[in-house]
Amino acid sequence: MTAEARPAFYALRSGGWRDYVTLLHPPYTLWHLSYVAIGAAIAPGFDWTRLALLLGAFFLAVGIGAHALDELRGRPLQTQIPAATLVALAALSIAGAVALGVLGAVWYSLWLLAFVAFGAFIVVAYNLELGGGLFHDSLWFALAWGAFPALTAYFAMAEELRAEAFLAAAYAFLLSLAQRRLSTVVRTVRRRTRSVSGTIEHGDGTVEAIDAETLIGAPEGALQLLAAATTALALALLLLHV
Repeated sequence: MTAEARPAFYALRSGGWRDYVTLLHPPYTLWHLSYVAIGAAIAPGFDWTRLALLLGAFFLAVGIGAHALDELRGRPLQTQIPAATLVALAALSIAGAVALGVLGAVWYSLWLLAFVAFGAFIVVAYNLELGGGLFHDSLWFALAWGAFPALTAYFAMAEELRAEAFLAAAYAFLLSLAQRRLSTVVRTVRRRTRSVSGTIEHGDGTVEAIDAETLIGAPEGALQLLAAATTALALALLLLHV
């Protein structure tokens, strides 16, 4: 196996402050927050204060809380962050996200409490694999980390859900399914594969050795491009409101 011995392409060398940067999954957190921005930007009645509350809540819940819980189960990122610290990070960040959500509900619409309740439940149920992993599969991933933030952001702005909200949610859902398919291959090779060997014989008779980079190069490159593309789309839509 010749791929770099890192659990993710964005993972820094283990130890110290670098572990906390790695824990944030920077490109994926930004990707997830882009769905929030997209849902908010296409809604009528756009407001920057509401967007700030939304981004703050989802960053706390997913960027910190969900990833801390995920690292607590099996150390997929191979960080040295103490378990007690991960628990504290998860509890405080999820509590902070809920507090921001409740604040938004009080200020704007009490219907937002339904979104807050679902978000608080799914971030724990998915990452701790409650119910024997019932909520930890590709469909729940796409719903929780794709469709849900887009719908929530739209509703927080418009205080209603219209056709364009569900189309934006469908976009986020389907793109999240693609992310899951691509990342599953990469995670398997990077985190659970000891060695890769073999050859590819091309039609012209040339032979190419197979190593870990052969398997993860294309899907990992696609993940990086999709994260950048989604972020660019979110920024473009937000610029319409400047």
